[in-house]
Amino acid sequence: MLIREFDNETVDYEKKNSARKNGAENTEKNAGSDGNEPEVEQQKIKNEAAREERIRETGQVLLEDSKDGAHFHLISVIGEIEGHENLSGNTKTTKYEHILPKLAEIEDSGEVDGVLVLINTVGGDVSCGLALAEMIASLSKPTVSLVIGDSHSIGVPLAVATDYSFIVPTGTMMIHPVRMSGTVIGAVQTYDYFEMIQDRILNFVSSHSGIAYDQLRRLMLNTEMLTKDLGTVLVGADAVKEGLINEVGGIREALKKLNSLVAEK
Repeated sequence: MLIREFDNETVDYEKKNSARKNGAENTEKNAGSDGNEPEVEQQKIKNEAAREERIRETGQVLLEDSKDGAHFHLISVIGEIEGHENLSGNTKTTKYEHILPKLAEIEDSGEVDGVLVLINTVGGDVSCGLALAEMIASLSKPTVSLVIGDSHSIGVPLAVATDYSFIVPTGTMMIHPVRMSGTVIGAVQTYDYFEMIQDRILNFVSSHSGIAYDQLRRLMLNTEMLTKDLGTVLVGADAVKEGLINEVGGIREALKKLNSLVAEK
């Protein structure tokens, strides 16, 4: 009788002990699941919110889901390029002080493999636009530009500053002389200063594309196309024909080319 009772107590103890262990394991699993999942979800929400805010404020985003595993940074140049002076609040602008630090960060980053620049701009501050173009051209990471609407005025150097350039069939590029606002002094020095600025732009564009300096200057000073201005408008394939842009294409072709440039590098 005593042995039987002892055996029963032993069995009961083992059952209870096993139940406690199982219960503890289940509690740890549930605690781990319930405790971590909300934190992970909250972090995902925060990251997505930060991503949306970055797109809204700067027009930039990191493309991380490439099928080839590469990470691309997307920069959009839209509206008017704002430089040393603030434009009105109802003007869509690209602020060069936002992009310059980002370009330096991209160059220093081990996570970014390439840069895609989307362009739809009417131009803007010549000095700041040319500074952006020089920064893009000096990146060691593979770069591709895509003109999706307009690339006018100082937008032309930005479009050709990358390793390879695309333009959509309906995209336009306007080449015209430099304009300056404010008081213009009627002196030889003023004309020489204008010539110097235009020469900087012409040299940059011709050295980063397939168009010759003299041909680009002829397009800039053309008097037969624009009724109230000098210059030339090139649409899609015309920009490729003149040697400004490498190829007609869209986002699919641009990303494919960027992937190939990264693979080659």
